[in-house]
Amino acid sequence: MIDTNLPIYLASKSPRRKKLLKQLGIKFKSISIDLNEEIFDGEHPIQTVKRIALHKFEHALLRVNKGILITADTIVVLNKKIIGKPKNKKDAFRILRMLSNKKHVVYTGYVVANLSNLKIIINYEKTFVSFNKLTDKEIKDYIDSGSPMDKAGAYGIQDDFGAVFVKRIDGCYYNVVGLPLPKLYKSLMEILWID
Repeated sequence: MIDTNLPIYLASKSPRRKKLLKQLGIKFKSISIDLNEEIFDGEHPIQTVKRIALHKFEHALLRVNKGILITADTIVVLNKKIIGKPKNKKDAFRILRMLSNKKHVVYTGYVVANLSNLKIIINYEKTFVSFNKLTDKEIKDYIDSGSPMDKAGAYGIQDDFGAVFVKRIDGCYYNVVGLPLPKLYKSLMEILWID
């Protein structure tokens, strides 16, 4: 268990990340940051998620100056192409049809920092996800639910119909949801350890 008197902050608007962090039994405050998550052509996905998580961290530092600060970013990659959140329903349909019956990769980059002892860890997790073949009706029904609109790759593996799209995963399930809990927990323990 994480045992600290330091305040812990999660800089994220994602309800999924908040729920995941609560699973660790951690008391934390959530802060919202607005940031344009830029994707650069030719940049490796690992560099992309780490860069965006670090950019979020830098923005969050304007509001938090003590305790533990956590930021993260998740992307979906198909055939070496980064797929972000859908811009609209038509884009969500295009993305889900593209992912249908194929294997893609989910990357989450994160930053965990102890602002008291200045220890910082920037890391990532990678999970392979194989999709079932989706019908146009399944895709349209899912889009009509509104669920895919705020998610990288236009689907959620948890809590909704998007779960049935997934045939199998190889790697960390929690990473696909938005925070690689086992790796994040280890990082939190590392930054709390004081020499």
